[in-house]
Amino acid sequence: MRIAGAPISWGVCEVPGWGHQLDRERVLSEMRSVGLTATELGPDGFLPHSPTRRKALLEEYGLRAVGGFVPVVLHEPRHDPLPGVRARMRDFAEGDVDVLVLAADSGADGYDRRPQLDATGWKTLLDNLRRILAAAKGRSPAITLHPHVGTMVETREEVERVLDGSAVPLCLDTGHLLIGGTDPLELVRRDPGRVAHVHLKDVDQGLAAKVRDGGLTYTEAVRQGIYRPLGQGDVDVAGIVTTLGQSGYSGWYVMEQDTVLTSAEDDAVDDVRQSVAFLEGLA
Repeated sequence: MRIAGAPISWGVCEVPGWGHQLDRERVLSEMRSVGLTATELGPDGFLPHSPTRRKALLEEYGLRAVGGFVPVVLHEPRHDPLPGVRARMRDFAEGDVDVLVLAADSGADGYDRRPQLDATGWKTLLDNLRRILAAAKGRSPAITLHPHVGTMVETREEVERVLDGSAVPLCLDTGHLLIGGTDPLELVRRDPGRVAHVHLKDVDQGLAAKVRDGGLTYTEAVRQGIYRPLGQGDVDVAGIVTTLGQSGYSGWYVMEQDTVLTSAEDDAVDDVRQSVAFLEGLA
């Protein structure tokens, strides 16, 4: 198994007002202390913008960058996302980053509200995915789409619409899929070939149901601990990893347990350490 971490497991997030943001030296040091050798990039500004400086900094901590989360508005007919995506592709290629993880950004700050797409919006979104895939064909980094709470691809119906209407590979985020109403294990069993990158989360199903029903915002659910150390929630992480392995998946497993910190005194590393131990047990 190729196991990586993510700054969001230390509360580092692009959403304004998300919580206390730890400095990168502490986050990278703690990644190294639990035995990680790879990470995703985190939000813009967390690591140096220069691909060369970013790569050199990570190497100081014995890490390499394997992916990065890139929210992009894909559904707006008057907005062309391709120039911005091309620029991020060049940045990732120069920095030896393997996977560009697209999200269908709603255009709003955060993940607690979003518009509903009409037929024009859906056509635009799917057309833009096809254009992006065509631009990326035969090039690095790999392009994936991340179904994500609060984006334009969240619910089971929306995930199925993307699977049926495009060829885009998926970033399989076990937590966001479950919260949105998709069984990630069922998806992996049915179509393992669509999975090109994995974000592993474990989830409290009770809190997930409240988010789906509108009784709790996503941000508040994270504050209340919707994400659990791997193996301690309601996602069949072992079944997903086993099924992917049997299908020949050889990509990264990124441990991502979104958390909100209130101060620098909060300890996020213990949950990561427990998740590393769980995955090492599976391996």
